[in-house]
Amino acid sequence: MQAWAVLLSLVVLLAVLAHGRVKPALAFTTLAAALVLTGVIDSEAMLTNYANPTLITLVLLLLVSVALERSHFLDVVSERLLTGSERFAVLKLMGASALMSAFLNNTAVVAAFLGAISRQRRFAPSRLLIPLSYASILGGVTTLVGTSTNLVVSSFAVNAGLPPLAMFQFAWVGVPVALISLLVLWWSSRWLPHNDAEDRDARLAYFLAAEVDPTSPMNGRTIEENQLRNLEGLYLLEIEREGRLITPVGPGEVIEPRDVLIFTGEVEKVQALQRFPGLTLFGNRADDILATNLVEVVIANESELANKTLQEVDFRAMFNAGVVGIRRGEKRLTGQLGRIPLRVGDCLLLATGSDFTQLRNIDRNFHLLSGGFKQAKLTPRESTVTLAGFLGVIAMAAGGVMPLFHGLLVLLGALLAFRILRPGELRRRFPFELFMIIGSALTVAEAMETSGGARLVVEFMQWSFHEHGVYAAFIGTYLLTLVLTETVTNNAAAALAFPLAWSTAQAFGVDPMPFIMAVAFGASACFLIPYGYQTHLMVYSPGRYRMTDYIKSGIPLTLTYSTIVIALTPLIFPFQ
Repeated sequence: MQAWAVLLSLVVLLAVLAHGRVKPALAFTTLAAALVLTGVIDSEAMLTNYANPTLITLVLLLLVSVALERSHFLDVVSERLLTGSERFAVLKLMGASALMSAFLNNTAVVAAFLGAISRQRRFAPSRLLIPLSYASILGGVTTLVGTSTNLVVSSFAVNAGLPPLAMFQFAWVGVPVALISLLVLWWSSRWLPHNDAEDRDARLAYFLAAEVDPTSPMNGRTIEENQLRNLEGLYLLEIEREGRLITPVGPGEVIEPRDVLIFTGEVEKVQALQRFPGLTLFGNRADDILATNLVEVVIANESELANKTLQEVDFRAMFNAGVVGIRRGEKRLTGQLGRIPLRVGDCLLLATGSDFTQLRNIDRNFHLLSGGFKQAKLTPRESTVTLAGFLGVIAMAAGGVMPLFHGLLVLLGALLAFRILRPGELRRRFPFELFMIIGSALTVAEAMETSGGARLVVEFMQWSFHEHGVYAAFIGTYLLTLVLTETVTNNAAAALAFPLAWSTAQAFGVDPMPFIMAVAFGASACFLIPYGYQTHLMVYSPGRYRMTDYIKSGIPLTLTYSTIVIALTPLIFPFQ
């Protein structure tokens, strides 16, 4: 009975994650706590899982990446890539992104290129950003440290009694997969849209919500009398009045107190609203916030703003900035924008105060696209020391001179000692959610074993695939992981799929390594929709993409990637 209860709880967990309203960290931690409180697993075992050596190695890697992403190296590379023809620039960008993502955090790599691509006017950003995001994933699958997913899988392997996966153990399959998939991606990128800055659809990208104050002289006058019809670069899209929408807005419509005017328009033209007295943008006076510096940012995957509305947070107090507009890809936003939950990847146009650049929570919450400031970078000497130290750690780990955990621990201590990193910065950037997800997932996997749930899975896999053989079971494991990573996040997919893969290998009495690799590569095969991977969300709004843009590029890439993984993995990692 206990075994069935644990399996049922996993089904409920998957449904909650697929629904998307509850954060994975909360969902996994709640289930792990419930398993401890009900006596399925003891608290000591749960705490031991949070001290898993590979999990701590992952945390150290992400903390060291905080310094690496501030290095001048990434900026220098990004500035030199966008030269030559568009096709050549795309090829160089993909190659550089894949190569760097094999050793650096792919989120940091994409973030470094994102601003440079968005600010340049030589090529349409929409022709570059999806290849950038996909290439960072393809580079990440080639090494242990290339993506957090590989380290997550390694932590499960260690917990199951296997040795940690080696630095380049993934490369035997990952390098051929990456090279061939990059060529397919380069070929399919020609179908990406040309969302140029001069296009009308690109101009009508931001949505601005302005409430009319009861004392405003605009009240009682028509749209035409208020001169709201001929704003240069702005267009009055609709009016929200007492919970109902008025659209389209006719020239004879009379403005009433507390009307919310929804505009859409160009970033450069929002200053036009400054001349209208009594307008409030997202709770701030228009003539106040529009007189300050305008900065365009993307909400980062670590941001505390995700899934919250502007009405729920005191935005001005947090960032000394006011929100002027919101943009979400090419999606049409309706209703009162202050009540729309923000998402990772949303673009915000901010009117910033004088000390915006000095705030310490900016880099955790935003990626800069354009504006009058740049985040603090390391000096050339600090960049060289940091990069050389990191490459040295990777080389020693690959050569067996020093374990990766020890090397990263020494490097992090050196970065703190030389004040390249500060303790406060590490507190702000600590990957708390990922830490909770993996530690809790390890607890859930152990509960499956102790409750007998794993044995039920073994019996089911034997019954399902005994007539088709172990290779069919391997393919099924990979495809299941692929579906999970498109449905939930990549790390959550790996955490859910690993216990099933391990049980399947036990059911057939074969070496578990091909099944472990199926989970690792399947969890990174997120190419069809933007919501399964953080870098896809980062480029979604800056590229002004639609869902179909991801699908058109992702289908040939997914088919190529999956075919090579399924064909090559059993050859490199035999079942016997």
